[in-house]
Amino acid sequence: MSKYVLGIESSCDDTGVAIIRDDGHIMANLISSQFDEHLEFGGVVPEIAARAHLDHMDRLIHGAMQKSGLAYSDLSAIAATCGPGLIGGVMVGMMAGKAIAAAHKLPFIAVNHLEAHLLTARLTDDAPMPYLCLLVSGGHSQLLIAEDIGTYKRIGTTLDDALGEAFDKTAKMMGLPYPGGPHLQKLAEEYITRCADEGCAPDDIIGRYNLPHPLIHHDNMDFSFSGLKTAMRNHIDKITGQEITTHQAQELAYCFHQAIIGVLNKKVGRAIDYYKTQYGETLEANNIKPSLVIAGGVAANRFIRAALEDLTAGHEMSLIAPPIQLCSDNGAMIAWAGWERFNRGMIDGLDFAARPRWPLDPTAAKRIGAGVKA
Repeated sequence: MSKYVLGIESSCDDTGVAIIRDDGHIMANLISSQFDEHLEFGGVVPEIAARAHLDHMDRLIHGAMQKSGLAYSDLSAIAATCGPGLIGGVMVGMMAGKAIAAAHKLPFIAVNHLEAHLLTARLTDDAPMPYLCLLVSGGHSQLLIAEDIGTYKRIGTTLDDALGEAFDKTAKMMGLPYPGGPHLQKLAEEYITRCADEGCAPDDIIGRYNLPHPLIHHDNMDFSFSGLKTAMRNHIDKITGQEITTHQAQELAYCFHQAIIGVLNKKVGRAIDYYKTQYGETLEANNIKPSLVIAGGVAANRFIRAALEDLTAGHEMSLIAPPIQLCSDNGAMIAWAGWERFNRGMIDGLDFAARPRWPLDPTAAKRIGAGVKA
């Protein structure tokens, strides 16, 4: 008999509710974006986000149940994001999940939002563990080894801005709408098309802007993106007395992407070497092909995906990248993480407290700056 888990996501500015069957079939996956609510502010306002979650939650839960054709009595468990994230929004989704669990006497699963991103590769590709994961989102940039459900080893993290933050803040400095990442990608793609039309090589422009590749000469797997963001600020400031032209914006966006790819190639390359050295015998003994999983909202970026495809191919590894629609925050990833934990008997009490910070690897050494979040 099939089992079904309802998942609720509300950690930031997307309200998501989904129902997943135990074989990974998505019965329903509804998302309500708060794009319009936050657009005028150029970023997410926590109080507005929490109120919007309240406004949309009931409708989405009922909609997911109706779309799935299930009754609450058909569900096996309720899963909800309980952190990390904006605590007001986390509380809305968590309390909704607890209320359903209590009313229908169902097990409650407290899901770590970051773990849900990491496990999406098992939903879409049945990725065997252990695998290497690059987690890149608006709030986190980490390199981890997913050893087992609930067991993750962090081997690298950002010391300041997460990659998603660097994208959005750079885009804002250039006068692009929020969220900025997709707009920067579009500009970079337009530049490549322009070069093809004009018969020039895209990389010819890189020397003009000469952006830094932070920390690539440090023998570690940590990231830093604040210096790259500052360098972009300096180039933008040099364009005085006028707005940035479309051509300048395209060039800056392309060079920004290439600098990020340079950093990722170096850091992920080191992580691959570590992963193969430390886990090679386990992989070979279990006949598992080494794999790199990219997860989080920034995993939707086509330039980064293409670069990691090339990198992993050179290391005889598989790259597992979830479908674009499952990279951003969604209820399906919460429902699946809930199923993975429920299937292992990892049930939580209704007294589980929301956590604004919830490291995947609590034993990892603390880092300065943004690294304390991880």
